[in-house]
Amino acid sequence: MNLNQVTLPATDVERSALFYRRLGFTQIVSAPPRYARFECQDGATFSLHAVDSVTPSQTVVYFECDDLDATYQRLRGLGIEFNQAPKDQIWLWREAYLQDPDGNILCLYHAGSTRRFPPWRLSADSPRL
Repeated sequence: MNLNQVTLPATDVERSALFYRRLGFTQIVSAPPRYARFECQDGATFSLHAVDSVTPSQTVVYFECDDLDATYQRLRGLGIEFNQAPKDQIWLWREAYLQDPDGNILCLYHAGSTRRFPPWRLSADSPRL
């Protein structure tokens, strides 16, 4: 299986759609006021679905960037606010955090090959349930 679609709640789909377009995503479906869908560079998609209110969540949606620092600077120049500037993490990723207009937590990051192949990756012969 492959993860391809994540749907985020939005109290104002058009406002949130503008936010995600400003981040650089390509909007591929527009069905205001209830729904919008976006495509990532690798072809994966995510969408926004209208809700009356958004319940705070600890779920984080990660978007990988080839050049996180340049992306961070570009977005800051557009007035996008971040909760955390790019920072190297002990798990070998560089991450920056922000929130969309409804408080959904987003992480822009760069991991390179360590995304799939960290030094602590389980081997093919590791016991699995």
